[in-house]
Amino acid sequence: MEVLTGRQAEKNILATVIASGNPELVAVYGRRRVGKTFLIRTAYAGHVVFEFSGIHSASLATQLQNFTNSMQTAAGSAAVLAVPGSWVQAFHQLQGILQPKLKKGRSVIFLDEFPWAHSARSGFLEAFEHFWNSWCTKQNNLVVVICGSAAAWMIRNVVNNKAGLHNRISQKIRLLPFSLYETEQYLKSNHVNLDQYQILQVYMAIGGIPQYLKNIKPGQSAAAAIDELCFTKDGLLRNEFENLYRSLFDKADHHINVIKALATKTSGLNRNEIIAACSLSSGGTTTRLIEELVESGFIAAYIPFKKDVKESIYKLTDEYSLFYLKFMMGRLQSGSSVWLKMSTGTSWKSWSGFAFENICLKHTSQVKNALGIAAVNTQESVWRYISGKGEKGAQIDLLIDRQDNCINICEMKFSTGEFSIDPAYSAELKNKREVFQARTKTRKTLFLTMITTHGVKHNANYLGLIQQDLKMDILFLQ
Repeated sequence: MEVLTGRQAEKNILATVIASGNPELVAVYGRRRVGKTFLIRTAYAGHVVFEFSGIHSASLATQLQNFTNSMQTAAGSAAVLAVPGSWVQAFHQLQGILQPKLKKGRSVIFLDEFPWAHSARSGFLEAFEHFWNSWCTKQNNLVVVICGSAAAWMIRNVVNNKAGLHNRISQKIRLLPFSLYETEQYLKSNHVNLDQYQILQVYMAIGGIPQYLKNIKPGQSAAAAIDELCFTKDGLLRNEFENLYRSLFDKADHHINVIKALATKTSGLNRNEIIAACSLSSGGTTTRLIEELVESGFIAAYIPFKKDVKESIYKLTDEYSLFYLKFMMGRLQSGSSVWLKMSTGTSWKSWSGFAFENICLKHTSQVKNALGIAAVNTQESVWRYISGKGEKGAQIDLLIDRQDNCINICEMKFSTGEFSIDPAYSAELKNKREVFQARTKTRKTLFLTMITTHGVKHNANYLGLIQQDLKMDILFLQ
């Protein structure tokens, strides 16, 4: 039986809920295949008395039939239940089935893919609101967990609900992909013994999605696993890109266009640049679209140094999407060793640098721990200066602005061996530091910090320039 790896914070929340002795409403959201269902089933094993999952794009009649089938299973009776004519009737019918179960102890109702059950004019959400407020709140032995992959819908209609569910959520869990630490532990639990450099390569291509990682076989190298998942005719991820976005967003073409635009700009785009690149309007629809991608975990907003949220830079942070758009989209070739051949090309080098940088940005807490500043109050940001005529510009992808009057200027470099700073790159680093200091007029001490796969060679260009040198192993810290 598969065991639950990591997720310690989430398990603590769910344990607190089950032990509270009060009626509880829990919202769990996160992208497709991130492990939401497995988390709830495992954490609440023995407590779930009713489980229902909405069906994507199904009719009201089909959803109600599916709900009836779940009630039939919960009832444990041979008698065939009549299909209710509405969601109000369905939830009323459920009360009768659950009432005797609640007398036996703490019980969980698990409503999975909650947004999919709310088809147009179905009345599902309104009926659930009534069900919760009129009956569930009186059941001290009851925990209701509602779960959905459409993260933005869950936040808009459940977490920030302004109607019947306003301020009703007891706990919310945004389930994110595994960190590198959790990925390493998960692979080991599946008897996949790869070193950290191999795990990093897997993570750069498919991210920390448990359902993707689950398909890596013991004895496979990173390249062989990527080949099988992404480039064989029936590989799990060969057609995942379209399915992923279309299962989460009603008008997915716009979301996909934004993802494609960001994939071409490693430095990221601000809101106006996204609008221009994707021919979008400047109104609330675009704001919602961007928010949906952020909340679903596909892109991230980075606030530039000393700027406000309105000037955020958006970057594509979903590893699989970046990999797909770079190497898989439109490729007809399939079979073994496809990736092994491609990973020696020049396009691999530019992709690997960007992918590694993204991973470092997701693991800033580990970077802070390694720098010994975990307890220092900090603000992470990006910074870029577009040069005018006769002057040099500069771009910094991670600044750690510290309350102890220091700033770490972090440079992230992926390499197959020890990284060597040549005279040209040394000059570039000095320029970044000087331009940043001149343009921001900061009086804080600046530390040039390198984060690389295998460390930096301590040559003449390193000495006196680099203050801290971190290797990839620090990204695997808990």
